[in-house]
Amino acid sequence: MIDIEEMLKSEDDEALKELKTFLFKENIRLQNEKREIDEGMDKLIKERNQFRTEMDMLNHRIVLEKKRLKDDNLFFQKKMEILQDGFRQLDADRRKLEKERSRFSLEKELWEGEQGVPVNMESVSAALFRGVSNPLTLRKRYKDLLKIFHPDNLCGDAELVQMINREYEKRKKAE
Repeated sequence: MIDIEEMLKSEDDEALKELKTFLFKENIRLQNEKREIDEGMDKLIKERNQFRTEMDMLNHRIVLEKKRLKDDNLFFQKKMEILQDGFRQLDADRRKLEKERSRFSLEKELWEGEQGVPVNMESVSAALFRGVSNPLTLRKRYKDLLKIFHPDNLCGDAELVQMINREYEKRKKAE
């Protein structure tokens, strides 16, 4: 390194020129470094602002996603409550149906005679064909009754269908 104080004391023109050149070069180097630092600072500020903008966008997305998740969770809970209420209602309906079946079975046992045939089934089958006056309406009524009381149906009854068949045959022969 150049000793600046010695050069100033020596008052040598050549040394002063050399000192001026050194100072000029050093000044340019410092200005270049300052410019590079300023450019780096500008770049750093831009990156920081861009980072803040990205972070704000991400935070906004996170808030929206949290809200959506909360809404989805509430929606799911409401659906679950509806399903649970539906299952409770189905269970209550099932119990009610079981009670009704047992009551129906008891009533059926009360109406059955000693031979196991309902006492008034003949009058029931005759009542089902009441008002039938010609063969066409007889046949139509017979088909409709079979559709309703066929044993394969939910409310079907084999004994009642047998009685309907007997009544139909009896009326068919009568006409």
